[in-house]
Amino acid sequence: MTTLSLPTQPLHDEMTAWRHDFHAHPELGFEESRTAKRVAELLTGFGLEVHTGVGRTGVVGILQKGNGTRSIGLRADMDALPITELNTFGHRSSNTGVMHACGHDGHTTMLLGAAKHLAANGAFNGRVVFIFQPNEEHGLGAAAMIEEGLFADYGVDEVYGMHNIPGMALGTFATRAGPITASESLFEIEITAHGGHAALPHMGVDAIVVGSQIVNALQTIVSRKLNPSLNGVVSITEFVTDGQRNVLPGSAVLRGDARALTPEINQTIEARMRQIVDGICQAHGVSATLSYDTIFPATINAASPAMAAADAAAALVGAAHVDGECEAKLFSEDFAHMAKARPGCFVLMGNGTEGSNARPLHSADYDFSDEALTAGSSFWTQLVEQQLATDQA
Repeated sequence: MTTLSLPTQPLHDEMTAWRHDFHAHPELGFEESRTAKRVAELLTGFGLEVHTGVGRTGVVGILQKGNGTRSIGLRADMDALPITELNTFGHRSSNTGVMHACGHDGHTTMLLGAAKHLAANGAFNGRVVFIFQPNEEHGLGAAAMIEEGLFADYGVDEVYGMHNIPGMALGTFATRAGPITASESLFEIEITAHGGHAALPHMGVDAIVVGSQIVNALQTIVSRKLNPSLNGVVSITEFVTDGQRNVLPGSAVLRGDARALTPEINQTIEARMRQIVDGICQAHGVSATLSYDTIFPATINAASPAMAAADAAAALVGAAHVDGECEAKLFSEDFAHMAKARPGCFVLMGNGTEGSNARPLHSADYDFSDEALTAGSSFWTQLVEQQLATDQA
C-alpha cells in the first residue's frame, strides 16, 4: 500500500499532539468551549480568517488564495460522547464520564492539519471554508450552523465530510453516489389498556400482551412490507409498563429506533407502523398514540462530489485502495443536513484493523489511530487542490 505523508514529518508529530490533547479533554455537544477555543487559536495562528460561535460553539475558518471565485467546504465534528473510557494510555479522557469514542478528536485534527498545510503551501485558486461542527452525535449541530449563516454568509459551492471506520484498513477510502448513511427516526408508542388482577385477566386487557404483539408485528415491516432489495431497520429498545407482581399493567410504553436509506423507505416504515399499531389496538379494544420523529435524515451524496472525492483518494493512495461504490451504512450522520443544503459527499476512511483502532465506534475502549491523521489530512489537501486547481477560473 502507498505510504502516505504530508510534506514534513514534524506536522504529523504536531497533529498527534493536538489529537491527544483533544482526546484528553472531551466535551459533549454544544459544550465544546475548550475545543472550539483551541481550534480557533490554531486557525488564527495559521493565518486564516476565523469566525466563532457559529451554531453556538461552531468554528469556521476561511482561506482564500488567488482570485478564484469557486469555494469548497470541509467539515469536521468536535463533540464527544457520555461514555466512561476504559483505555489506560496517557492521553485517556480526563473528564469522567465523557469520551471521544467516535473519533471526532481525529476528525478535528485532520482538518486542522490540512488547514495548516494549505495555508503555508497550498496550490489552489479559490476559497476553502473549514467547518468545525458541534453536536453531531445528537443531530443538532449542522442545522444550528446552517441556520446561523454557514452557507449564506460564507459561500460554499460544495461540501465534504469524512468519518473513520474501525476495521477498515489504514490508507483506504470509500464512498458512493446516492445514499451512504441512513436516516434515524425515534418512535414512541403509548398503549392505554385496562389493568387488573393477575388472577382475573378476563376482566381487563393486559397491556403487555398488546405490546408484545406490536413488538412482533413491527418486525414484519422490514421482512414483509419493504422491497427486499431496499434496506431498513426497526428496533424496539424499551418496553415499560405500570404492572407489578400481581397486577396486570393498564399501560405500556414502547420506544425504539428506525433506520432507512431513503426518505421514501422512511415514510413507508412510519405508515406501516401506524397501521400495525392501530390494527392491533383496535382488535383488543384499547387505544394507543404513536410519535415518530426523524432526527437524522439519510445522507445522500451528490454524484459529482462523490466522483471528485473518489478521484482525490485514488490520486493519493491508488485506485486499488479506494472503493467508489461502497455499501451504504445503516448508522446516521448529521452531515446529512449539509449535504441537503449544498451538493456534498461523505467519505469513509480506514482507522485500522488491530487493537483499539478496530474496536467499534462508541466503544469504551476505542481510539482513533494516530497513523490515520496524515492519511486524512493529505486527502483534504488533495481534494482542495483538485477542486480548486490553479489552472481553473
